[in-house]
Amino acid sequence: MHVFDVVIAGGGPAGSACAWKLRGEGVDAAIVDKAVFPRDKICGGWITPQVLNLLEMDPGEYARGRVLQPISAFRTGVIGTEAIETSYARTVSYGIRRREFDEFLLRRSGAQIFEGVPVATIARNGGAWVLNGSIRGRVLVGAGGHFCPIAHAMGAANTHESPVVAQESEFAMDGRQRAACRIRAETPEVYFCRDLQGYGWCFRKADVLNVGLGRADRRRLSEHVSSFIKSMAPRIGFEIPPPRGHAYLLYGSMPRKIAGDGWLLIGDAAGLAFPFSGEGILPAIESGIVAAELIASGATENYGARLAQRFDTTPGWITGLGARIPHSVLTKIAPRLLRSRWFARNVVLDRWFLHSNI
Repeated sequence: MHVFDVVIAGGGPAGSACAWKLRGEGVDAAIVDKAVFPRDKICGGWITPQVLNLLEMDPGEYARGRVLQPISAFRTGVIGTEAIETSYARTVSYGIRRREFDEFLLRRSGAQIFEGVPVATIARNGGAWVLNGSIRGRVLVGAGGHFCPIAHAMGAANTHESPVVAQESEFAMDGRQRAACRIRAETPEVYFCRDLQGYGWCFRKADVLNVGLGRADRRRLSEHVSSFIKSMAPRIGFEIPPPRGHAYLLYGSMPRKIAGDGWLLIGDAAGLAFPFSGEGILPAIESGIVAAELIASGATENYGARLAQRFDTTPGWITGLGARIPHSVLTKIAPRLLRSRWFARNVVLDRWFLHSNI
């Protein structure tokens, strides 16, 4: 029997950040993950400087041998229409590859790592949790993403959920593709669906290209993805590999219980992606750190309140347009809104994507 203070199911950013913070608090933790790292992870892969600050990461050190693409501008618009460009006088975000980023965080977490070990059984024994009959901890943390086995064991399988669904493709470009691609590395491109229920993106990270689209409405997702890729063909310049799918819950939309007697959910397992951008890395890391602080202090009953304090921001009326206005009206006003340089900078970028308001 392997015995720890805390057992974390999931070795992504949420689980690794939790274990890293627990180590700093003098708490022994193990991470269990069905994958062997480095592993491919479907994700647009951009982070704000807040992520580096929270994790006390030196960007220069991380960039040695890894992709850390500075971002200082964005092109935004509605799919099939002309984009506008917003430039900043500084680096406001970074592009990363999840296979590199996740392994870096996992290896530096200080946890005992069980790779290639899927969670097969979850049992409660003498006030402690036991995974697979051999990994024991007094606190169990679910960090396994949308389909986390801990979340489902604690009731998520019995809830009605409406996740965001996305398809994307990430790949290293060859010389011909690099020459043909018109996407600039420092300038990701983001194009919204006319009903504001989703957006597509093209994101170049050094010699790697990520193209995808996500929607809160899962109907006809493949059609939306195909239409977006077709609209971007002149800027991409070549045929991309078939996209792959994934799903996640937006904060405030999830019916999941996120904590109970001796257990917590963090990151996508708890449904914490930001509502308007769908970004999950920053809230995953923040929730992992909050969980670790409360576990170390013995105050896990405050977990829900702490998350609500952090994530329950009240956006202005304009950021709820996609849910408040009839589809027929949205299709007429969305292009006008997104042609506004003020709206693009102050709402879409500063509020939704860069989180400069929180």
